[in-house]
Amino acid sequence: MNRNPLIPFGLIFVFGIGLMFLLSFIGLGNMDELANEGEETPEATVAASPEEIYQGKCAACHGVDMSGGVGPDLHGVGERYEADEIKTILEEGKGIMQGGLVPAEHLDDMVTWLSEL
Repeated sequence: MNRNPLIPFGLIFVFGIGLMFLLSFIGLGNMDELANEGEETPEATVAASPEEIYQGKCAACHGVDMSGGVGPDLHGVGERYEADEIKTILEEGKGIMQGGLVPAEHLDDMVTWLSEL
């Protein structure tokens, strides 16, 4: 008697496809948990000062000493712009700068800090 050699391969194929769907559904169920893994908790970001935010998100373009680089010099920015204009730039961005780098809860503190430079 000759056995059909394709049956074991077919069973492995069906089992593999089924396993792939099962693992996909498990991954979809854990999607939010996996996406937020390793991120800081919101309490850790609440305590950030404007200087810390600047060093973390702005210093790469505006320089560690705020003298400029890719971005413009920030000394005297309070003389060049009104507080509302600074807030709009931080929210929406300007030129190559993207908006939203400063968290909304720290926006007013950052505007005040920048205006006093």
